[in-house]
Amino acid sequence: MNKLAASSMLVVGDVMLDRYWFGEVNRISPEAPVPIVRIDRREERLGGAANVARNAAALGVTTSLLGVVGKDEAGNIVEDLLRESNINSYLNRDSHISTIIKLRVIGRQQQLIRVDFEEAPTEDVLRDKLSQYNTLLPNHSVVILSDYAKGSLVNVRDMIGAGIALKKTILVDPKGSDFTRYTGASLLTPNKSELRQVIGEWKTEAELTEKAQNLRRDLKLRGLLVTRSEEGMSLYTEEFVHHVPTMAREVFDVSGAGDTVIATLGAMLAAGKDLIESVEIANRAAGIVVGKLGTATVTYDELFSHNA
Repeated sequence: MNKLAASSMLVVGDVMLDRYWFGEVNRISPEAPVPIVRIDRREERLGGAANVARNAAALGVTTSLLGVVGKDEAGNIVEDLLRESNINSYLNRDSHISTIIKLRVIGRQQQLIRVDFEEAPTEDVLRDKLSQYNTLLPNHSVVILSDYAKGSLVNVRDMIGAGIALKKTILVDPKGSDFTRYTGASLLTPNKSELRQVIGEWKTEAELTEKAQNLRRDLKLRGLLVTRSEEGMSLYTEEFVHHVPTMAREVFDVSGAGDTVIATLGAMLAAGKDLIESVEIANRAAGIVVGKLGTATVTYDELFSHNA
């Protein structure tokens, strides 16, 4: 079998529940110019950092998830889904908040609306989470910090510092206009629009390379991997710049594609593959997952038997 089964990954970040309501659209509401969706099917999936963990577990990696959910029905569902996905759950239950939910209403295979329910975790729960992180850290070779800017990673500097001290590989999916809090991580994986928020616009590939490399050096990163949708991915390191063209044959839904990329990347690095090969495999995984509806995963067999 593959080396992934022997590797271990700790995913930390904003845990969510993705809800999908599917139905038929046959008429427009008389109350407002909006479609009426008659719901006939419902699905619930792991979202946010939990989707990263789900992607890693689907590849066969021993995966642990540390995050915060509410003491509510949605939190119970997240726990159940983690168990079904063979993910080690280290969720902190915060009685003062509700679990983050993203509800998507789908009609005729099109997303019509997304409704978000979210509250930031309380300070006491975040303190407990940090001490739990320090306990779990030594037992995992790769750490993924999945930041959706929902409040679970306010201690991200401390988490990265602890990871550096133990020489762990730390991958970060960043958010916001200030990346300095991720200084010292092994690798950051922003998408094009997230990077633009930090380095500004660029007109040419050479200008992008210069700005990306300056950011990488300022943040003391081993690498900066920029996901560029139809333009593929670009990896910036001290030694080289490596561009990977997109492999998606048909883009059906980009939801969660970034989660698949960082999970696959972490899994391959944990299995001992080099950075370029890991990026190329992660790119292949993204090409497969965008052909599926909703936050989906790629299995080991799909990834390595797929006719790319």
